[in-house]
Amino acid sequence: MRASLGTVGVISACLISTSALANSSGITGQSGKDGATCNTCHSGGSAPTVEISGPATLAPSATGQYTLIIKGGAANVGGMNIAVDNAAAVLQAGEGSQKIGKEITHNGLKSFTNGELRFDFSLVAPASGSVKIFGAGNSANKNYDSSGDRSATTTLNVTVSGGTTPTEPDDEKGGCSATGGSPMLVFALAAATLTRLRRRQG
Repeated sequence: MRASLGTVGVISACLISTSALANSSGITGQSGKDGATCNTCHSGGSAPTVEISGPATLAPSATGQYTLIIKGGAANVGGMNIAVDNAAAVLQAGEGSQKIGKEITHNGLKSFTNGELRFDFSLVAPASGSVKIFGAGNSANKNYDSSGDRSATTTLNVTVSGGTTPTEPDDEKGGCSATGGSPMLVFALAAATLTRLRRRQG
């Protein structure tokens, strides 16, 4: 019985380690968008702080540059997962990350520098509406296990506005307005005045 329990323990440890190693090359569905986060697997460590830095307003179809920043926690290595709630918006991966489906995740373990870890990415705005960016950042201790790690999530709302709007014709540049026909009016008045002068002289 003891041997069986020992075998189960070894198998469980191997499964946990295998899962942690598999996730080190990236994972999706853990951004917090649908409720799940990296803490589904990782636990035991202190939670980091996570934020998304970048513009809160984009013009239609414009590209914005963003950075997901992880601070604190175990602060040895880390990873992330980013998603959006608008299917018309397009995420683009930066250095140290990859795009899987419509989401972005790390492509390998990335080390913290000066207590923080940054992942750059970009967002191509849809033609209209708004976009909510969901980001999860995991701060890990690099023991190749899921223990002693912890993640946190954040969101950023991006409003899509601006662009060109149709303008009314400028009446001062011609058309049917009184000011638009002023050159013809001046010519007619000048001709009438000249006719009167000729009559007086005759």
